[in-house]
Amino acid sequence: MIKHIALAAALLTAPVHAQQAQPTILYGAAYYNEYMPSDLQPGRLEKDVALMKDAGITVVRMGESTWSLWEPADGHFEYAWMDRVVDAMGKAGIKVIMGTPTYSIPTWMAKAHPEILARPLGGASVGYGMRQNMDFDNPKFRFYAERVITNMVSHYKDNPAVIGWQIDNETGANGASNPDVFAGFVDHLKKKFGTTDALNKAWFLNYWGEDVNDWADMPTRDNATSTSYKLEWTRWQQIRVTNYLAWQAALVRKHRRPDQFVTQDYGSMMKSDVNELAVAASLDVVANNPYHGTQDHLDGAWQALQGDYSRSLKHTNFLVTETNAQTLGWDSTGQFPPYDGQMRLDVYTDVSSGANMVEYWHWHSIHAGQETYWKGVLSHDLEPNRAYAEVTRIAHELKKVGPQLADMKIKNDVAILYSVDSANAISFMPYENQGNLQWVPGKASGSYNALLSQFHRALYDANVGTDFVFPTVTAAELSHYKLLIVPALYSADDALLQKISDFVHNGGHVLMTFKSGFTNENSAVRWQRAPGPLREAAGFTYQEFSNLEKPLALKGDPFHAGSENQVGTWAEFLQLETAKPLAVYDHPFFGRWPAITTNHFGTGTLVYEGTKVSDTLQSAIVLNALKETGLTGPDQQAPASVRVKHGIARDGHKLHYYLNYASTSATVTYPYQRGSDLLTGNTIAAKQKVTIAPWDLIIVKEDAGAN
Repeated sequence: MIKHIALAAALLTAPVHAQQAQPTILYGAAYYNEYMPSDLQPGRLEKDVALMKDAGITVVRMGESTWSLWEPADGHFEYAWMDRVVDAMGKAGIKVIMGTPTYSIPTWMAKAHPEILARPLGGASVGYGMRQNMDFDNPKFRFYAERVITNMVSHYKDNPAVIGWQIDNETGANGASNPDVFAGFVDHLKKKFGTTDALNKAWFLNYWGEDVNDWADMPTRDNATSTSYKLEWTRWQQIRVTNYLAWQAALVRKHRRPDQFVTQDYGSMMKSDVNELAVAASLDVVANNPYHGTQDHLDGAWQALQGDYSRSLKHTNFLVTETNAQTLGWDSTGQFPPYDGQMRLDVYTDVSSGANMVEYWHWHSIHAGQETYWKGVLSHDLEPNRAYAEVTRIAHELKKVGPQLADMKIKNDVAILYSVDSANAISFMPYENQGNLQWVPGKASGSYNALLSQFHRALYDANVGTDFVFPTVTAAELSHYKLLIVPALYSADDALLQKISDFVHNGGHVLMTFKSGFTNENSAVRWQRAPGPLREAAGFTYQEFSNLEKPLALKGDPFHAGSENQVGTWAEFLQLETAKPLAVYDHPFFGRWPAITTNHFGTGTLVYEGTKVSDTLQSAIVLNALKETGLTGPDQQAPASVRVKHGIARDGHKLHYYLNYASTSATVTYPYQRGSDLLTGNTIAAKQKVTIAPWDLIIVKEDAGAN
């Protein structure tokens, strides 16, 4: 295992191919001919390819889920079953992204090496049956994974249909705490802290007498109570994921054709056990799977958040490797097929965030297994249907407009700081009941992510584009933004807090929430009066805080929120120094302290929310910050159902997207220079009123030199 980790760590600094220019927007679906009922074989492939070609599909993703077919027995490789599929796609002019099949191990491997199966915290092996059930640091697993990857890539590197490789699938740490994982963790601690004495001091392990005086005495994670231990363990799991994917990327690069890209489909972003920014360093292009709500719940917000995050990882375009076709679910309780037009609107939602490809999961619905009700473009009868008709419309439309939308660049003046350490540290010391942390399409899980999503939603609803930045952001990178939003930066080192303070001092505007600056990078509470190093920039201190058992109003409804003039859950007793109150609690006890403050520091401003505000209040506070930073304009006058997004085409012309997320028409006044709607060809003049049909959009490309 050590050699694998050392190799992967070195590869993180190895050069990664710059993303190649893409001629058009790729559009397609995952395809699994191997899942088809045996009664339909072998002729079903030809029918599917014909349907895809007629529809206008340009790309498929294959191969990532069936290691047992690639290698049905130890060392025995089969390619004929996939060769016929790849060849058929190639003859039809359909490109192929091939996936390494390492996230679902074959039965023979589990039987021969049960130690490969992941051991979760406090328990025995997870057993065979579920995917992603292995310890991917296990040397035996690495041996088999290297062999199958090397064989696959070598076999298909010269096939012109194969344009790229997806390494693994929606990778996480699999909850593994196997002996080799723990041994690696102890080695990690030795390198980071040097001595057990330094570890004891950093983690305050003399509490409850848990000092470690010999590395051999280090307790396992199973029953750990130290929040510092828990936080470092999540970092170790992130490092494991990063190293594992870098290792796979290196293997693929060693054997691939030079023009074949390497990607990874993250699944929903902001996972607790993945450092997406670190993983992105080993990829040629980022990919994401933004599953979302449909019918009356389709508003584009979740896709925009996931897209903005994906784009920010490498500051360039990304791929959507999976998204809704028809319905979602591991059972039949959540079957909500999209309304007419929603599949099309969803595609352009992703493209407007910078996606260069949109693929569905998947082409056809499967007939048995866990994801029976996760329907593809074709239903279980495998016949053309309503979804297929809409896919056909989209594909033919993209053939026309795709070349003008691919490689679109996006520049924003607002950024949200995302800290996975803060998300994890808060989960170990929650300030509220975090409720159901199960994955739900289109929803954030956990208190921190919900708070971050609330901010992004407020910006999205205000039609303001957003980037994400990370704790490693430099001062120079921060200087590109006018407004920085900082949700609950609970765990951070002094250097990051100083960067934020300097950003304010140098003229930036920061909107920050409660819990920020309270603990250091080890999730240990600072001994300085809160908010620690942020004190001068924030203009207040506090010594007390309280949970709130019921919602409180802000006195005088200062943000005109009406019935939503409510805060709750948490209150910090802010003692003003140079800050001014923006709002105070309407309460006989809490009313002596401000709920929201503003402070001028240097040439900038820091606004602080000392409590959890309602969605309506948050939208008003964000809009106020946008006005103060000069970031409002005609986009904020759009109808409530219309989202406005902007980009720059590769020919330098400006693009303006107007997307109507409603079952009713909406009329907008187009405020920019004259252009043409790429979808209809209609000329759109400045200040012209345009009516957008339900679940429809316009994309205006400005004319050169137009007024």
